[in-house]
Amino acid sequence: MTRVDLNADMGESFGPWKMGDDASLLQTVTSANIACGAHAGDPDVMAATMRLATENGVGIGAHPGFADLAGFGRNRMSVPRGSLQNSVRYQVAASVGMARAVGAEVRHLKLHGAMANMASEDETLARDLYDAALSVAPDLIVMVLAATAQEDAVRSLGCTYAGEIFADRAYNDDATLVDRSLPGAVIHDPQVAGKRMVEMVKAGAIITDSGKRIETAIDTICLHGDTPTAVEIARSVRGALETAGISVTKFDGRAP
Repeated sequence: MTRVDLNADMGESFGPWKMGDDASLLQTVTSANIACGAHAGDPDVMAATMRLATENGVGIGAHPGFADLAGFGRNRMSVPRGSLQNSVRYQVAASVGMARAVGAEVRHLKLHGAMANMASEDETLARDLYDAALSVAPDLIVMVLAATAQEDAVRSLGCTYAGEIFADRAYNDDATLVDRSLPGAVIHDPQVAGKRMVEMVKAGAIITDSGKRIETAIDTICLHGDTPTAVEIARSVRGALETAGISVTKFDGRAP
């Protein structure tokens, strides 16, 4: 039976500011990418989200990004490579430590926002960031944007990985995501999201805005937790997949 994981970015509230409905998402997804306090989140939010994920049997991932609270980690930044690697180490270490403190474990890594987009275009950057994360937690499964430079990086590093596609984002013909500033970049209709994910998983390919098919391994589907229809999209995608006979379960990781 074809199987796929559903993941969502979460733990992105900060102090009194609430972002997304993590509790509802955690009843639908199978993996959670939890912010580490740089682009979003704080220690209290991280701990609470990890506890809730564990209670729901959801796999936990570290979700590091640029130190950009005001821009939610979506501004491209020029940071000296060594400093950027140390920032990733710092965030992953915080994630691993907090998980241990609440009786959970971090099983995967996923880069956030602009950092992820830049790494999808630059294999050297992706490799350096993954290497930094793995220097802290060597057994992490690295979640990569499928068919991009991120996947080339994990192959060259020889580490375990999971290929990811997006339910709520449009694709360019090089498998990168359409810039959020462009019309149609973010998909808000739950029915559209569900239908397109079934089509891509069954095809074993990313289907771009132009209709191009890019064959790739699809291990997990991302649902952004900060969009207005996030919970509805999550439920629609899961329902559509299961109706199509596709099993929804945590990924195991793929050998390079």
